[in-house]
Amino acid sequence: MNIEEIQKQLQFYNIDGWLLYDFHGKNPLALEVMKVPKEMLMTRRCFYWVPYEGVPKKLVHKIEAHNLDHLPGEKTLYASWKEMHYHLEELLHGQKKIAMEYSPNQAIPTVSLVDGGLIDLIRGFGPKVVSSAPFLQSFTCLWSDEQYKLHKEAAEVLENAVTGAWKLIKNHLDEGGFIDEYQVQQFILGEFEKNHCLTEGVPICAVNGNAADPHYCPTEKKNTAIHRGDFILIDLWCKKNKKDAVFADITRVGVASEKPTQRHQEIFDIVRKAQKAGTDLIIERYAKGKEIKGAEVDAKVRSVIEKEGYGDYFTHRTGHNIHTENHGPGANLDNRETEDNRPLIPRTCFSNEPGIYLPGEFGVRLEYDIFIHEGGKIEITLPPQEELVTLG
Repeated sequence: MNIEEIQKQLQFYNIDGWLLYDFHGKNPLALEVMKVPKEMLMTRRCFYWVPYEGVPKKLVHKIEAHNLDHLPGEKTLYASWKEMHYHLEELLHGQKKIAMEYSPNQAIPTVSLVDGGLIDLIRGFGPKVVSSAPFLQSFTCLWSDEQYKLHKEAAEVLENAVTGAWKLIKNHLDEGGFIDEYQVQQFILGEFEKNHCLTEGVPICAVNGNAADPHYCPTEKKNTAIHRGDFILIDLWCKKNKKDAVFADITRVGVASEKPTQRHQEIFDIVRKAQKAGTDLIIERYAKGKEIKGAEVDAKVRSVIEKEGYGDYFTHRTGHNIHTENHGPGANLDNRETEDNRPLIPRTCFSNEPGIYLPGEFGVRLEYDIFIHEGGKIEITLPPQEELVTLG
């Protein structure tokens, strides 16, 4: 835990200190920042105060007195709730503004982890509680060089798996055989296993109207057969089965025919145009040395789709942070489901995946991952899909 770096962030944002808190693992972001071992029993309330300057302080229960011993700073023990309140008030005396994992109006739910009752208690001692969201990413989702390398390896597995899936579908159709969404899903899972990769949930193969449901997922008992002329969406994500490995996540679309219909092509072109507009905005801002927020990218992407008359059919955010979990703790490209005004910062990765979903017809989602390098270089970690896959 880099106390000096935390204090630099506090000074930059003019915050008196950061009060990190956990109870029963309900604040995983604080646990990540504090580097608490996953096997540590956290059944009592604990606090770690990092001031604007000076020495950090710990407030822990006597039963779990050792839980924060790996961190620097003075330690105070409590047993009763009255003692806890007394020491907390003493700890925060004279402080005007403190950061916690809190989001005003729950604007960013993934950061809003400290319960309202504790917020009330802290405010009752005098300080104003502000969100740690602006600087939290720097301590929870920056990639190391090794994690970037593992992401690229996972991305290659995805590319090969989806290429294999298209071949599988084409071969079955050419031979007059039967194939359905579930078989394609299971093929991809087999590729993950062969390449020593893990996933969360299962890949998506969705045909025609099923592709119009962003979270449709075939099962052994509920799936649809694939026929000539069908529209097909394949969404897959994985990470290498190694310590601290991070995910890669892509979506590809195609048609089981020699060429797409005019309708298929029209929707594909709009979605690709929107996806590119979002990426270009990030590149432009970084080239000028200016900040870019996740909500701004979502708004840009969404404006392209709205201008074409399909705004009501783009039903989800533009993208999500990617880390050791596929939906990581950092900034999302989102101004629809949440108001994510966190900046997109170097050494983080996120998906760019706009979509248009036409109920009863089909849905197009195009997804690639973007990594921001330390010097501000913007990398799309797999080549964009520039045209519909055809299986003629």
